[in-house]
Amino acid sequence: MLADIKGEAPGDYFIGRRYYKVDYKFWGFIRKPGQNWSTAKMVMLNEQEKLAPDRELGKIGNDNNYEYKIYGAFSGQTVYEPASNGFYPEFVLKGYEIKSVSPGSIYREPGATDPQRRVIAKPY
Repeated sequence: MLADIKGEAPGDYFIGRRYYKVDYKFWGFIRKPGQNWSTAKMVMLNEQEKLAPDRELGKIGNDNNYEYKIYGAFSGQTVYEPASNGFYPEFVLKGYEIKSVSPGSIYREPGATDPQRRVIAKPY
């Protein structure tokens, strides 16, 4: 995975990993290309310009743990997510491409991607 990350071309895009949890409304983790997952930020998506991939299909959470090439920008705003009692940066989504539907794990904790678990794991 580290070799793949180092091979990512620089550019005006991000790498996103969907992190779906039934009880929470955040989208997942986003990092800059070429940077390790430990630098990724959990985000809330602003979907006014483009719907999230799962919402666009009408299948919320069906893309749990998918990896995307994400286009857009951080708005500079912070959004409160009440179920996790957390504040997350807002990312304005403009587009996306599926990079992988079964990428390697970025979590140390077993079961981190289980949508029913309320534990919020952080990537390493």
